[in-house]
Amino acid sequence: MISILLNGCNGKMGQVVSKVAKNYNNIKIVAGVDLNTTKNFDYPVYKSPEEVVENFDVIIDFSLPEATMKILEFAKQKNKPVVIATTGFTSEQKSKIFECSKQIPIFWSANMSLGVNLVAELIQKAYKALGPSFDIEIIEKHHNQKIDSPSGTALMLADAINEVANNSYEYIYDRHTRRKKRQQNEIGIASIRGGTIVGEHSVIFAGPDEIIEIKHTALSKEIFANGAIKAAMFIEGKGAGIYNMKDLINSM
Repeated sequence: MISILLNGCNGKMGQVVSKVAKNYNNIKIVAGVDLNTTKNFDYPVYKSPEEVVENFDVIIDFSLPEATMKILEFAKQKNKPVVIATTGFTSEQKSKIFECSKQIPIFWSANMSLGVNLVAELIQKAYKALGPSFDIEIIEKHHNQKIDSPSGTALMLADAINEVANNSYEYIYDRHTRRKKRQQNEIGIASIRGGTIVGEHSVIFAGPDEIIEIKHTALSKEIFANGAIKAAMFIEGKGAGIYNMKDLINSM
């Protein structure tokens, strides 16, 4: 049995994780941390991690960047692994995550869906086959309550292409201030916010006389919850370092 401390337990994704966890006979959420200490499930909720008295094996973090930074310090003190499913980090916060990974195991992915991470591999193969003669644009759509823009997943997909393109691409988020033709070394990233869209990401390769579009649509938040729980199962017992979905997929 793997015992979980859930950071951000009363947020939208935290509540989904709490529900989905009941489908696993080897997973138990023993405590939660949230500024809202309402008890919605069968575990105690604390305002800060320092108040937690239950023993746990892994922390799952679905919160906000500031809360993630606090839980990382707590994880270092307790020498416990962390699954980070939060997005919207600054460069400084990302550096702190890498620094903490020298002491504890951290599973970090901008998207916990297995399908999205498969898309990341597919677009890398597409770039290798198509080359820079095809213009690349990414369109991401989310519900009207999402705070960060562009999504962490859109940036993850852009980074996946840049990884195999020797970091030759510049990310363009807003074209209305740019009174010039599109440059070949651009990846345009556009964001749409509306309704209850769970998450949709399209990567467009637009070339001479043809267009290739690789798309992922999330129909339920449960796919992210399942991914986070599988990540917790994967990282339990691992040594210090950064792990991601590619490591999890390769272990299957």
